[in-house]
Amino acid sequence: MSRVVLDMSMSLDGFIAGPDDSPDNGLGDGGERLHAWLSDGRGDDPTSFRPTEETDAIVVDEMMSTGAVICGKRLGEFVDYWEGDHHNGVPIFVPTHHVPDQKPPGDVRFVTDGIESCVEQAKAAAEGHDVMLHGAYTAQECLRARVLDAMEIHLIPVLLGRGRRLFDRLGPEHIELDLVRQLQSPTVLHLRYEVRS
Repeated sequence: MSRVVLDMSMSLDGFIAGPDDSPDNGLGDGGERLHAWLSDGRGDDPTSFRPTEETDAIVVDEMMSTGAVICGKRLGEFVDYWEGDHHNGVPIFVPTHHVPDQKPPGDVRFVTDGIESCVEQAKAAAEGHDVMLHGAYTAQECLRARVLDAMEIHLIPVLLGRGRRLFDRLGPEHIELDLVRQLQSPTVLHLRYEVRS
């Protein structure tokens, strides 16, 4: 059965991007530090997502085995919807109130009838595989709607001090989590939480 899993790199003080993030500066000032663990250390190619650390590679393999992706429209626009291919040609679902006039390349599907419908469609498309979720606002929407099953937080040992926080606008509702896995490498602590229903 498909599950929705938030996958996010985050600083110790809760930031997922540095300050002044924009389409031309997607991770904000200093935010690239949050994704350094994804690099394999070979050459200058920052898009090489096969880390040499065994624990990091396990996590990346799990991410790449998902059958669909959900991302917020803001994030999608910042990364140009990964040019229509986040990984392995899986469909990318985007909850939004407004469909853009020009459709991005690849299998990008805009869903205008709410986050629950977006999750339902992504799960159906994932054909039994998990659904990877990206984006702070979309993650918060999924938590509020009780459609987020798990969180894979890649905790980076850095204090950014400012930028975009993962749970900045979640609200006062208390949400319980269960820590079900910890994997550690020299540069990142991977924490997997199940969201209690």
